[in-house]
Amino acid sequence: MIIDAHHHLWPNLDGYTWLDGPGLERIRRPFAPADLTTELAANGVDATVLVEGGRCHPDEAALLLRLAAQTGPIAGVVAWIDVAAPDVTAEIDRYRQLEGGDRLVGVRSQVQGEADPDYLDRADVRRGLAAIAAAGLVFDLVVRADQLPAAARAARALPGLRFVLDHLGKPRIDEGEAGLRRWREPFAMLAGNSHVSCKLSGMVTEAGPAWSPDDLAPFVAVAVAEFGAERLMFGSDWPVCLLTADYHRVRKALERALPPLRPHDLDEIYAGTATRVYRLTLP
Repeated sequence: MIIDAHHHLWPNLDGYTWLDGPGLERIRRPFAPADLTTELAANGVDATVLVEGGRCHPDEAALLLRLAAQTGPIAGVVAWIDVAAPDVTAEIDRYRQLEGGDRLVGVRSQVQGEADPDYLDRADVRRGLAAIAAAGLVFDLVVRADQLPAAARAARALPGLRFVLDHLGKPRIDEGEAGLRRWREPFAMLAGNSHVSCKLSGMVTEAGPAWSPDDLAPFVAVAVAEFGAERLMFGSDWPVCLLTADYHRVRKALERALPPLRPHDLDEIYAGTATRVYRLTLP
């Protein structure tokens, strides 16, 4: 069993203004369920978690949940929510009433877009996080490396909330040893919270166009050492990964970058952790 715990879809480009940025031509087109299922079949992937794609609007949640209801391999959806809004509980309840609402397994905000590295310390944000915990959902942390200390503080303050760190906290893999050195300590601080898991995802875009699996290996080794296989999960970050690599190359790169592991540990990374943390009902 292989579960891709992190991918996106945008069947049309309406509202995805970030795709207008320079250098994004390869992914500035619609990506629909048919495109996804082709990739899954070609790469032996059985199920997925569909994650919001930066549109930052509740209408996207309705779209993604409907696509999940209509696409067998999509076992769960992480929808966008404004975590600082006063009505987080009501918004989650509304999502759950939508078509495909039973596929809602988590939510996330685009925290990486907040200039303040301490955004997750704000009282309104903490209130929203508490509401997500009460709703029994995961909160995906899409944060920059300089926001990891605040993420660690939020995790300590909310032991009842399942956090999942996306993309290892976006270390500067392209900077090699310097990027590893700046990222390692705050990453370990976050990993010290047992209710936080981490996705081995998004690394190829952080590594830059000339990357190789050897560039990823030191960061993957730290992730394995700090989180353990039982709190790590594979994610392709497709189609964003197409900026530097296709789906197959991402899959194979992780296989090469991982240190030697027992079969049980590999099963955890490729399926067990995602199933358990997101509480997926698998086909």
